[in-house]
Amino acid sequence: FDAACLLNVAIEHRLMHAETLAYMLHRLPVGTLRGQPLRPSSSVIPPVAPSPPAMVAIPQGRLVLGESRDNAQAFGWDNEFPAHEVAVPAFAIDQHMVTNGQYLDFMIDGGYERAEFWLADDWAWRTSHDIRQPVFWRSDRGGWCLRAMHHELPLPLDWPVYVSHAEAQAYARWAGKALPTEAQWMRAAQGCDPLNAGPCNANFQNWDPEPVQTARQASDFGVAGLFGNGWEWTSSPFAPAEGFEAFPFYPGYSKDFFDGRHFVLKGGSPRTAACMLRPSFRNWFQPHYQHVYAGFRCVSVD
Repeated sequence: FDAACLLNVAIEHRLMHAETLAYMLHRLPVGTLRGQPLRPSSSVIPPVAPSPPAMVAIPQGRLVLGESRDNAQAFGWDNEFPAHEVAVPAFAIDQHMVTNGQYLDFMIDGGYERAEFWLADDWAWRTSHDIRQPVFWRSDRGGWCLRAMHHELPLPLDWPVYVSHAEAQAYARWAGKALPTEAQWMRAAQGCDPLNAGPCNANFQNWDPEPVQTARQASDFGVAGLFGNGWEWTSSPFAPAEGFEAFPFYPGYSKDFFDGRHFVLKGGSPRTAACMLRPSFRNWFQPHYQHVYAGFRCVSVD
């Protein structure tokens, strides 16, 4: 491993922690933080009811997951290697991430009170911790507020909802759908170049999410907003590809989490650095962690 690889490891690892530390800022009392939007913020737009969810048909096909070790110019973490081809059957996927407004419909229909939508472990977590809404939401005089970075505001119905994997899976079951696998998500994202296709809500340009309909990028299939504005949960456990080799200078970075209890996230959030907006990048968290800037979209298979 050359000096360039080690330097990239040091830089990206620091940037990862800059994002995860931002999650904790939302737990400070409202008014503790002072700041101005880094660019004109969508938080000043009155919330509007989102459009009904539209789905995009993705034909069967093959794609390459991961990065090739033959590409000397490509930096990646050990879990991004080696490149391997997979076949993906046809499916349909939400054109946009699930919004706060769509998730609110799930809540109004008793989603947090109906065990049939939850896996047994997830239901036990929900009940033992009395989880009744997304962690960034707060009940307010019969309605809902959202804890943004610097203030609370009336729930923006057209922003992506940020939830845990368990909550995302429960919503998907309620909707009669599922979370995408990592391969399905990557297939839906084919043709989307997050670094060269125009701006997206990432790289510390904005404090908060934006309405999903404002996404400036789309894949070859027309799936929008795949990079930035919120990580996206998949149903795939975080696991190594065949031929995985741990970094000898950091052997536990990935390997310690190949335990079946962490799930892959793709894309990126407003607080994700541009260097990590590459399709091969894999984030991962446990299913009951609510604080990550993570949303989701659903898939259906005929």
